[in-house]
Amino acid sequence: MATNPARPDCFDDAPLAAQDVARGVTRLFFRQDLFALCEVPLPNGRRADMMALDSAGLLTIVEIKVTRADLLGDQKWPDYLDYCDRFFWAVPSGFALDLFDGEPLQPDCCGLIVADRYDAAVVREAAMRKLAPARRKAETLRFARRAARRLAGDLDPGLAGLD
Repeated sequence: MATNPARPDCFDDAPLAAQDVARGVTRLFFRQDLFALCEVPLPNGRRADMMALDSAGLLTIVEIKVTRADLLGDQKWPDYLDYCDRFFWAVPSGFALDLFDGEPLQPDCCGLIVADRYDAAVVREAAMRKLAPARRKAETLRFARRAARRLAGDLDPGLAGLD
């Protein structure tokens, strides 16, 4: 079966550890009544690994890191903060968590999740930084439309260029 352009095969080209972390975070969020999309393009040209919406309309972005080099080399993550109420790092079990304790990773605003393929746990809650009402409306609408486009693509894989 061909890849559906309306729904990316999330993390298919990522290391297995990243796929496992995404699965564990999805299970954690499901229990918390948050529902996530993977690989969500943002208006600023960045792409969030995961973006979730809760029943109160709050948006959460999760950036997955599976290696120390990937984490320390990431200079783009602050660009996500304008598009979410909460931001989390998510890492696999055994990752050196002390890397998240100081600058430049801003532990005062960024939460931390440890996950494996079966589950995840919040190690540090993310600070709430509520979006402005106009931005919230725009991002919630974008999220809903992207989710609906992906569902439409599941119903008709012949739909192209939707995502």
